[in-house]
Formats: sequence, C-alpha cells, structure tokens
Amino acid sequence: KDTLEQYKKLQRNGDILPDYVPSIKSKFDFCAEYYMGHLRYGTSGGYSLSVCHPFFRRSSWPTKNLMLAGNFNMTNTKELNESLISMGQHPIFATDTQALLEKVGYHLDEAHDNLYRYLRDEGYDAAEISDRILEDIDLVKVFRRAAENWDGGYALIGAIGNGDNFALRDPLGVRPLFYFEDDEVFAAASERAPLMTIFNKRIEDIEEVMPGHIVVVKKSGKIIREQFVEPAKTRAQCSFERIYFSRGNDADIYKERKALGAQLTKQVMKEIDDDLENTIISFIPNTAEVGYFGLLEQLRLERRERVKQTILEAQESGELTEELVDDLIMRNWPRGEKIAHKDQKLRTFISTEDSRNEMATHVYDVTYGLIKNDDNLVCIDDSIVRGTTLRKSILKILASLNPKKIVIASTAPQIRYPDCYGIDMSQLGKFIAFEAAVALLKEVGKGDTLREVYRKCVDSLKSNSAGKINYVKEIYAPFTDEQISRKISQIVYPQDQGWEGEVSVIYQTVEGLRKALPDHQGDWYFTGDFPTPGGYRVVNQAFVNYYQNSGGRSY
Repeated sequence: KDTLEQYKKLQRNGDILPDYVPSIKSKFDFCAEYYMGHLRYGTSGGYSLSVCHPFFRRSSWPTKNLMLAGNFNMTNTKELNESLISMGQHPIFATDTQALLEKVGYHLDEAHDNLYRYLRDEGYDAAEISDRILEDIDLVKVFRRAAENWDGGYALIGAIGNGDNFALRDPLGVRPLFYFEDDEVFAAASERAPLMTIFNKRIEDIEEVMPGHIVVVKKSGKIIREQFVEPAKTRAQCSFERIYFSRGNDADIYKERKALGAQLTKQVMKEIDDDLENTIISFIPNTAEVGYFGLLEQLRLERRERVKQTILEAQESGELTEELVDDLIMRNWPRGEKIAHKDQKLRTFISTEDSRNEMATHVYDVTYGLIKNDDNLVCIDDSIVRGTTLRKSILKILASLNPKKIVIASTAPQIRYPDCYGIDMSQLGKFIAFEAAVALLKEVGKGDTLREVYRKCVDSLKSNSAGKINYVKEIYAPFTDEQISRKISQIVYPQDQGWEGEVSVIYQTVEGLRKALPDHQGDWYFTGDFPTPGGYRVVNQAFVNYYQNSGGRSY
C-alpha cells in the first residue's frame, strides 16, 4: 500500500511517466522486465527464507548466471548428486533443488565455454565473442543435456543473466504448466485461471506447455518452443492437482470437481438407505464445495427421475391422485445446508507437520439448530490423507449436533501410497488408509505380512530392482476397499463425546475418479502404479522407513 501511494505521488509530481519504464526503474529497485514468483510449499527441506525459490547460481559471466524456481520433486536426487561429483563438483546440499541448479548450471557453463572456444578459434575478438555468446547461448540444448537422467515430476521456470528466460515441463506431464503471450507480455504459471484473471485473458488465449517441451523467451522477444526430452507415450498428469491443489475457478477443474461429487451418489444413497427426507448434505472443507454441488445436483436428478417414473406408473395403473403428486413433489428431496465453517486462512493439509495437529483443533465451527436427532448428516470432503482433521476436530464438532449418522464422503479415493513428484505425502505410517490396512492385518492374524513385505522391500532396494515392483500393495491385497473404509470409520470415531450415533467414511472409487478426470490419469497415490522407476524405489523405501520406525521422507 505504501509503495502504491509513493508511485501515485511520484506520478502526480511528474517524476515518473507510466509509459516510460526507465523513469520508474530510477525510483523503484524492483522494477524490471522479468518477474518470478513462487508460493513455498515444502515437499522437502524446511520453511525458512533460505529455502524459498527462486534459487540463484552466480557468476561474473552473464550467461553463467542462473535463476531457477519450480514445482517439482526428483526421485533420484542421490544419483544426480553422484553424477555431479563424477564431473568434479562437490555439492554442498543433497537436495533435489541444489542438484537441478548445479546440473543445469554445469551444462550452461559448458555451453558458454564451447561457444567461447569456437568463436575464439574463428578469429573473433573479445568484445565480439561476448556479444555473440549473449545472443547465441542455446537453452534448449542446455536442458537436453541437463535433463537426460531426471526422474520425477517438474514444472520449472527461470532466467539467465543475458535476459533469456524459460519455462519447461516434465515428459510425463505430472506437474501442470501454462503460458500466454501477446505483443507486450509473456507469462507462465502452474495454473490457467490466475493468468486469465491477472492479464484479463480468455481461456483460448492460454496455452499448455506440452510434456517434455520448453518455451524459451529470448531477450529480443523471440519465442522458441521445442522438445527438450522425449515425451512419455502415456501422460501421467497428477489427478490430485485437479482434486485439491489447483484453484476451483478454472472452468475444467470446476466441471471435474462437480463430476467427482456426482460419482459418489450411489454410495451416499446406500449409506442413508435412500432416506433423503431425513438427510442433510453439506461439505468440509471449503475446497470441497464444488464437489458438494455436483453430488447435490446428481441426487436431485436421480430423485426427479424416480418421481417421474412413479407418476408414470401411477398414471398407467389409474392410481394417480392429487395426494400422491403432492407427496412426491414435497417429500424426500435432497436438502443442502452449510453446516461446517472453516477459517479461510487455514489449510491443514498444506500446513507444516509441527502445526498441523494444533491447527486442526481451531479451524472449524458449525451451524447450530439445523440437525434433528433422527437426521443423517452427509459431509463431502475433497480428500482424506492423514485423517488428522477428522479425528482432532471435524467429527467431534459434527457429533455435538447429535445426528443419527455422520457420513464423510471423500471425492478422492483412498490415499494408500506416497507421492514423490511434488506433493508432501511421503510417510506411509501417517496415511489413515495404511493405518487401517495394518490394523486389519493384525486383526485377521496376518501380521507376519508386514515382516515379509519389509524383507522384499529391503532386498529390492539392495539389488537395485526397486524400480519394478510395488511390494506395499501386498498390505492392502487381502481386503476390499469397503473393508478398509469401515476400519477407517472405526479409527476416526469420536470418543468421549457422549454421542452414540454411527460414523461411515466412504471414498471415491478409482473407476469413478477416471470417469470424472478422463485427461488426468496420474493416480499412483491411489493405485500404487507409478509412472517412473524412481516412484517404485520411493514406495518401497517408504515402507522400510515405516517398519524401522524411521521418520522423514522417503525421497
């Protein structure tokens, strides 16, 4: 606010001219032709300023300066760092960010030096060589070399010191990346809707950076779009981006989230015994609101179809009366209410590990006076990962309303396996679906399965064959989805509340997910089918960490 006031004052006094950029630059240090921003979401490392993007690799040569930011995780960070060591470097930090920065930096240095030697041998003088390097450095070739052995999901943006900048995406399309260009601006972002809002663009103005491709914007304004790595034959676009992370005001994401809610209709009707008359539909958290609209809409469509069919049958049999029509029209229609209220500033899933439990107890409040003692309360959730908020807060608060039954319906399937491509879901023991499966194994006398899976995981990691089989699937194999869901319902049941109602937690099916998100088939955290060898190493390592009671991430 203060900066804006200063700008307006300088403009009024004639000290700056909005159409003359140098006049603005002379008054504001941050005025530039290129801006890079990043929302810190820690999938590794901490949350201090030192780990915030962008990262900067400095040099006295303009084209050797590199600034890099992105949404990503690499599964083979150790191998990348070992390759740097084999090239003579000694990485200070063993993070994937540092590995990418140094890997790209190494090949950027190499490209600069190769150009220098070539131009020198061609007889150019020092000044000419410097100018030619600034113009001719080829970022597409740099990334072709640098990304040869990358295993992970990534959307990267950055710039080098000559003014060239870039945006690129992994060959599987795991992480999303969009951009637009016009006569004045080039802009890239991980979501489409913010570009439309900020720059007042239409949906057809926004383009997708295709998997395995890079967009380079030269300082001159020339734009280059090229493939830098072979795209995968089958995309593995992250479905969790669509379910939870991305903003719901994107047109396609809005439709998909409604479809996810609609896919839960049959399960919800089964849980409430088709008793819509005594059921209230709601949602938790706010990000699940669109799924709630989809469920409510589909429930109404199905109710309308039943009413229509009943009227037609009554008409055919001569039993159609005014009383029957009134009864059908007035009764048993889906009823939606806003029951849970969430603090808009707090999102427990993306909070830090230390603050998540404390935050979960302070996030929600409820609307009183709407629930009767013989009502079912159905609440849509977008995803249930750890179950922390359910256990610590939501169910206790909902139980205080004294419904007959609480149904928590997740628009996402059971999250059973870690993510290693840019979402902080890496510790198996903290997944409530995994907790439920382990409890069931012990209940049915199959606890030895844990030791057997551990042995297989250790052997595969030692033999370097971990990129072939997900042994953690054996933990879930003896049980149906419904059995695991019932166990989850028992685990999260609110204790010491004096409430004697029923809790049922139901989940989206994988089939329902694929129907709702036909273009985003990246579902490894639900199915255990990873798109890269590194994913299988991570899941097996995650189980080893769990079995050894070793904390920390598995990548």
